[in-house]
Amino acid sequence: NRLNESLHGIRVVKAFAQEQREVAAFEKINERLGAISVRTARNLRLLWSTMSLITGAGMVIIWYFGGHEVLGDRMTMGDLLALYSFMHLVYGPMEWFAEVNSWMTRAFAGAERIFEVIDTTPEAYEDSQAIRVRRMEGRVVFDNVSFGYDKSKPVLHDIELAVEPGEIVGLVGKSGVGKTTTVNLVCRFYDVDQGGITIDGTDIRQIKLNDLRRQIGIVPQDPILFSGTIADNIAYGNPDARLEAIMEAARAANAHQFIMAKGDGYDTKVGERGAGLSGGERQRIAIARSILHDPRVLVLDEATSSVDVETEKQIQESLSRLVEGRTTFAIAHRLSTLRNANRLVVLDQGRIVEVGTHEELMAADGHFAELVRLQQSVSEIIAVQP
Repeated sequence: NRLNESLHGIRVVKAFAQEQREVAAFEKINERLGAISVRTARNLRLLWSTMSLITGAGMVIIWYFGGHEVLGDRMTMGDLLALYSFMHLVYGPMEWFAEVNSWMTRAFAGAERIFEVIDTTPEAYEDSQAIRVRRMEGRVVFDNVSFGYDKSKPVLHDIELAVEPGEIVGLVGKSGVGKTTTVNLVCRFYDVDQGGITIDGTDIRQIKLNDLRRQIGIVPQDPILFSGTIADNIAYGNPDARLEAIMEAARAANAHQFIMAKGDGYDTKVGERGAGLSGGERQRIAIARSILHDPRVLVLDEATSSVDVETEKQIQESLSRLVEGRTTFAIAHRLSTLRNANRLVVLDQGRIVEVGTHEELMAADGHFAELVRLQQSVSEIIAVQP
């Protein structure tokens, strides 16, 4: 785990000049592992030697006393050899007991991890009772929804919210109040613990999972791109799409120009996790992917949080095209990006505390207004710093 963390965080390690510290930590863990391995091997050899000594001594005793019996005509040589053979059948497996014990210990440790995966409840892709939904309108209703990753510690409490088709709803609040959890429930990455979520009047647990997710698009804060060409990544949700449709989606996402500026255009190879592309370029490809996917429900999770002002403007333009006619859940810490939302839903400690437009919530002078003032104060402090 330490090696994996160091490799994933190699830039942080280098930025803080902590290479020697990480090397020392890795060597310390290796030394501890080596000591444990040596101790385990020593104990196994000791057990093996003990078992061999016991079985060897048993055979010597049989030959010694059996030989006396044969010499005294109280046992035949055939009986002695038969007894020796029987004892060998017993002692042979005993000698291998130590080795079998080692194998079984390793096997049980591996089996425990394997069975954790096997015992995980699979997603209900093939539920025969589920309903086919070819086309959604996009009316999403949260009915008294409560949820917790640990059922004893709920993250969301009694969420009541109705979102109309084509409506843009902004989810705002401090970090950790349940914004991302809320949209994860819409995608059915998790099932609610209490209440229900319906789309067009049907509980999402009763909709075929493929049908549900085919009609939901996600543009995450850190978009994931796969190894392959740019065209492959844009067409990920619609593999049969023609190049013309891919290019049209890229134009709508303000991505066509930078794609064509690359040597191979849409056939440009993308490395693992989008290596070779800037953050803004990855984000616009992710938006083009969602445009081509043509979802009825759209989730924007901090889609412009980690880009520069010019790139943010281009992404905002592409997002304005993407959300047209789609039910949209938008999460953003930069509250100014949510001015165009039809409604803002303010979450605090897993509960909805305010709902309204930007102007209504500012006039109410509640949680939202406090967040706006706090953000403005932080911006002013940053602006006056030398």
